[in-house]
Amino acid sequence: MPRIALPNKGRLADDTRELFADAGLDVRIRGDRALSASLGGLFEAIFVRAADIPEFVADGAADLGVTGWDLVCESGRDLASLLDLELGRCRLSVAATEESGILSADQVPAGSRVATSFPRLAREFFAVRGRTVQLVPVSGAAEITPHLGVADVIVDLVSSGSTLRVNGLREVDTVLESSARLISTRETAAAMDTVPTARRDLRSLVAALESVIRAKGQRYVMANVPRQNLALVRSVLPGLGGPTVVDVLNGGEHVAVHAVVPAADIYRTIGDLRELGATGVLVTRIERLIP
Repeated sequence: MPRIALPNKGRLADDTRELFADAGLDVRIRGDRALSASLGGLFEAIFVRAADIPEFVADGAADLGVTGWDLVCESGRDLASLLDLELGRCRLSVAATEESGILSADQVPAGSRVATSFPRLAREFFAVRGRTVQLVPVSGAAEITPHLGVADVIVDLVSSGSTLRVNGLREVDTVLESSARLISTRETAAAMDTVPTARRDLRSLVAALESVIRAKGQRYVMANVPRQNLALVRSVLPGLGGPTVVDVLNGGEHVAVHAVVPAADIYRTIGDLRELGATGVLVTRIERLIP
């Protein structure tokens, strides 16, 4: 049974389980302290620290894993990103105090102390820019170190930036953009792409997760519109390849149109349809979307 390494705690763990459940792979835990579980009876999930997942996958203890791309890059292991799960979006950034006057990483003085829990990425980032810095490894709360005199700048994960602002810091550069990824070894990824019969189970998993992700932020719209306005409807409901048009039994001059529309456009779309004489407008969520 293919084995998948999943985060064992935190927001990412909860969001990952929800995503797998939406794909039809419920996590069936044997007990509250179980270190493994069944995923829909088709895969085995093992629960480990997100930071350890790149090692588990690289060493073959798991076929696939879900963790942040920042942790994959920091691990230094040569792994492939099979799918961006669009969870936990953030960025690894360089930040300095407001009073430092530093506006970019190129302005960080030589010999500056850099507090970070990502020493590999921080070292490579400054080395590429020809900046000689002294790394100060920390396991958390890097944003407080400049105020304690422990470091001059920090390299830390940033989401909204509010924590930095509260602590009198500002972002001056971005090391990398990160989000949760479904990862594998490059050998596994190559086999999935080039050998039709190889790892069909893993390809099916990727396709299932991708269909759920693609459906997020989309809505399915149905409405009865006057036949004479069909030409105008296409501009309102472009859909994936144009709206689907269906004759309505005893509908007279009306036909039913169906289309997939971005959720952000629903308010405007409904208004435009009403102006074209649409009736019976129905909007539903989409569980999966396979183009």
